[in-house]
Amino acid sequence: MSEKSHILVLDDEKNYLLVLQTLLEDEGYTVTAISDPETALAFLDESEVDVVVTDMKMPKVSGREVLQRVKKSWPYIPVLIMTAFGSIESAVEVMKYGAFDYITKPFSNDELLLSIHNATELARAHRQYRLLQEVMEERYGVHKIVGRSRAIRDVLVMVDRAAPSRSTVLITGESGTGKELVARAIHYTSPRKDKPFVSVNCMALNPGVLESELFGHEKGSFTGAVAMRRGRFEQADGGTLFLDEIAELTPDLQVKLLRVLQERRFERVGGGEEIEVDIRVVAATNKDLAAMVEKGAFRDDLYYRLNVVQIPLPPLRERREDIPLLVAHFVEKVIADNNMPSKTFSTEALNYLTGYEWPGNIRQLENVVESCLVLVPGSVIEVDNLPAEIRDEESQFKSAVDLLPVQLDLADTLEKIEAALIRRALVRADLVQVKAAEYLGISKSLLQYKLKKYGITGH
Repeated sequence: MSEKSHILVLDDEKNYLLVLQTLLEDEGYTVTAISDPETALAFLDESEVDVVVTDMKMPKVSGREVLQRVKKSWPYIPVLIMTAFGSIESAVEVMKYGAFDYITKPFSNDELLLSIHNATELARAHRQYRLLQEVMEERYGVHKIVGRSRAIRDVLVMVDRAAPSRSTVLITGESGTGKELVARAIHYTSPRKDKPFVSVNCMALNPGVLESELFGHEKGSFTGAVAMRRGRFEQADGGTLFLDEIAELTPDLQVKLLRVLQERRFERVGGGEEIEVDIRVVAATNKDLAAMVEKGAFRDDLYYRLNVVQIPLPPLRERREDIPLLVAHFVEKVIADNNMPSKTFSTEALNYLTGYEWPGNIRQLENVVESCLVLVPGSVIEVDNLPAEIRDEESQFKSAVDLLPVQLDLADTLEKIEAALIRRALVRADLVQVKAAEYLGISKSLLQYKLKKYGITGH
């Protein structure tokens, strides 16, 4: 709203300053009126200003110089130039140096107010974009990827090495492993972080719609194309384009994408003009592209263009030590997002989560954590509150076995497992041997024999 917009007005003619200040304050703007350019520039250093309105002809510092200094230090602030000359030459000059608009003196109130309204709208959009950029950097900076396992540390090293370059990156891994999170981490730790990050899911749209989505279209190029539209490649200019599910591209779209990667130029659908873009492409897939190339389902030249830097993401079952950290992260996030009272998972429930296979990977874990936090009324989430598939003993046992090395001494390993199970049963039974024997399905005398055998203190 206009009352929240702060306008800095600069003019060495104090009568004009007074007229402008009164006019703009009557419209609900906050106005600071200054007659000296150096004072005005110093004020910008200390204050939040949305729009600058400056006279062109001033004795010490010209309006053009003010414009250039504002554009250099505060490029997101729109600058309106007032000129008494009104010639085409002076208008073209100030627009060339980055002025948002120019107003001729004596000005029409309606014309001035319309121009300032448009400038404040642009300033608001810039401010929202900067806030969004800060949030994105905070959320997706490389150190915000949760995990301490060796597998995820290897991923972070590759992200760190790939980010500064403009090389194309191919992220591979099962669904739900966090491929877009890694793509955003690459962008927000790269020199392109202040430019757009644009994401496209190639599987979510049919081929005809996807082509228009990627490359844009000209007015009248097909039924329903009532206006020209810029595609995702243009929207990502200067930044990063993330192409998820890249294996789903049709042969025709594979050819068009290959050309953009080679030449950094393309044409809109229905258009003849070549558009040049400066983008970095990050692609992702949960399929084996090399195998698809072998079968002729994916172009080999496009595969090699995409696979310059490959970052494979491990499934969650191969980084189980990160699960408690991820659970804690999701608990904190869900509680904050929903303004909920604090809740925790019991140690046993956390053990079950750590032992589960997680076919849906991190996405599935996040959904389970959120579901438990929302549905469980108490402050502690127990094993009985977990989904049935996670409580399945057979699945838990298989997960535990999968953690063991392939080459091992069977007899020695079985003894270690047996000793561990006896210790766990004793803890659950509060060191009552009869109860521990019942948990294990053996007699008390056999339990006592095992305790002696493994040197376990059962009292």
